[in-house]
Amino acid sequence: DAPFFEWLEAGGVERMLARDPASLIKSVEDSCRNKAEVVALDEKEGGVRATLNLGHTFGHAIETKSGYGSWLHGEAIGIGMHMAAAMSRDLGWIDDALYERARDLVRRANVPDRLPEDSPLDVASFEAIMAVDKKVADGELRLILLKGGLGECVFTGDYDRATLRKTLVDFCDAANRTPAGS
Repeated sequence: DAPFFEWLEAGGVERMLARDPASLIKSVEDSCRNKAEVVALDEKEGGVRATLNLGHTFGHAIETKSGYGSWLHGEAIGIGMHMAAAMSRDLGWIDDALYERARDLVRRANVPDRLPEDSPLDVASFEAIMAVDKKVADGELRLILLKGGLGECVFTGDYDRATLRKTLVDFCDAANRTPAGS
């Protein structure tokens, strides 16, 4: 939802964090309307409905390996959204400017965007957990990734596996953790 993203960028995220009633109402109404529109198109979650879960495959792996309760769901998904944006950029599906906008909005929401140095996650853990994700079909991991302009994403298994591995390495490797996609 490009207009909602732009509203968040234009100060909506800070107004929500400040618990501004009008901003909270707007965010809930817009989010519910957006979800209802998508669900109406895909009631059984066969395709487009999955796009509501940007970052969730990565985030669920974080929750699983770290132990439920170690992270709030939104914190793990914030990291997962950053990972999905970084992978999308590295695939050449979005430009640097859109990647930076997505990453910066996660940061402005005061949500983590990278794993802490004491994270139990490594590439092998991510791969093992993601291999049994509900988005796996016929042995192929499908991800929700950004592709195109603001508000555009895809639910696909058609991506370069080396880029997925690079994303996992970038976010897991202690030497690279701090700059993880920057």
